[in-house]
Amino acid sequence: MKSKILDEIKKYDTIIIHRHVRPDPDAYGSQGGLAEIIKTSFPEKTVYTVGKEEESLNFMRRLDSIPDEAYKGALVIVCDTANQERVCDQRYTMGDKLIKIDHHPNEDPYGDIMWVETDASSVSEMIYEFYLEGKDAGLKMSDEAARLIYGGIVGDTGRFLFPSTTEKTFEIAGELIRYNFSRTDLYDKMYELKPNVVKLNGYVLQNFEVLANGAASVTISRELQEQYGLKASDASLLVGVLGNVQGIKAWVFFIEEEDQIRVCLRSKGPVINGLAKKYKGGGHPLAAGASIHSWEEKKDVIKDLEEICL
Repeated sequence: MKSKILDEIKKYDTIIIHRHVRPDPDAYGSQGGLAEIIKTSFPEKTVYTVGKEEESLNFMRRLDSIPDEAYKGALVIVCDTANQERVCDQRYTMGDKLIKIDHHPNEDPYGDIMWVETDASSVSEMIYEFYLEGKDAGLKMSDEAARLIYGGIVGDTGRFLFPSTTEKTFEIAGELIRYNFSRTDLYDKMYELKPNVVKLNGYVLQNFEVLANGAASVTISRELQEQYGLKASDASLLVGVLGNVQGIKAWVFFIEEEDQIRVCLRSKGPVINGLAKKYKGGGHPLAAGASIHSWEEKKDVIKDLEEICL
């Protein structure tokens, strides 16, 4: 499959790379890392990375704004996005050919070519494997590509602490750190928190709700966000904080946005991506997300989470 993708890349003069809404470091790392590999390997090609920017990840990459005409005759690649409805910038269907590269369960097959590896720690890891497969056929790695891919792997493995981290993940990380970029600078920008986010973290630890069967929940309303001077994207940085609380098996953060309520699910054992799918979301067995559109639905999500934790 990797060689087929490389063959398609070689055919096209314009390549446009998308990723999912509400991006995380792996979304940026895989999208940007692939773009930098292609640019370095084939400098004559035009490569765009598109989607709504996430301010907290601007240190990883700034994205392109392109007109609809750019998609004419272009190859489109979507990274790290299981469901079509979660592709950021829905113009992804306007190109000549579509490729899906992902590591989530392939419950929504789309694209002319699909490369899905659910055992991969991250799509960034897959992008490095793509480079290894094609380096004898013209692919080149750059320092910037290595920085982005490494950042994506670090983000999706929780600094190599999540169960998805494998021996291969460490081997790839060991190769990437040989390139010229500052890991210290990358870590600082990925994990430094604003003072008001730290204060909200204190609120979360004092106000999370213990539910039945080892489940827990946190509600962060827009009023609370305004009180702390934060946005929903800032609040979402704290979703993992309950992972260190004894007795909690799985938990959910309800983070209110302007037009919906973000549902962020995490688990230390019970599989929760089926629950996310029920509410038109998706993700991994232990980390997933969805959206609801009223506080009444919150009760249903909590009930479902409690049942999963039985």
